Amino acid sequence: MANSTGNFIIGLLSGAVIGAAIGVLFAPDKGEATRERLTKRAEDLKEDLDDRFDDLKDYVNDTMNDMKEKLADVKEKVADVKEKVQKKPA
Repeated sequence: MANSTGNFIIGLLSGAVIGAAIGVLFAPDKGEATRERLTKRAEDLKEDLDDRFDDLKDYVNDTMNDMKEKLADVKEKVADVKEKVQKKPA
């Protein structure tokens, strides 16, 4: 899942760079207006990526915590089975 999210972010960045480059090439505005618009887009993109990264980080942390809980449950069950096996008369 994390790999597909990473690929999505790379695709998003690539698309943004290509879109910005095409926008500059076909921009009818003066250089200053174009630079301001590109700066605004870059800031918006950075904010969006920061939000997505925070969401991804939260997802990974939540998943890891869930896995730790499940592993603790498995360890407990294994210990119970081991104890029962050791108590069983031969």
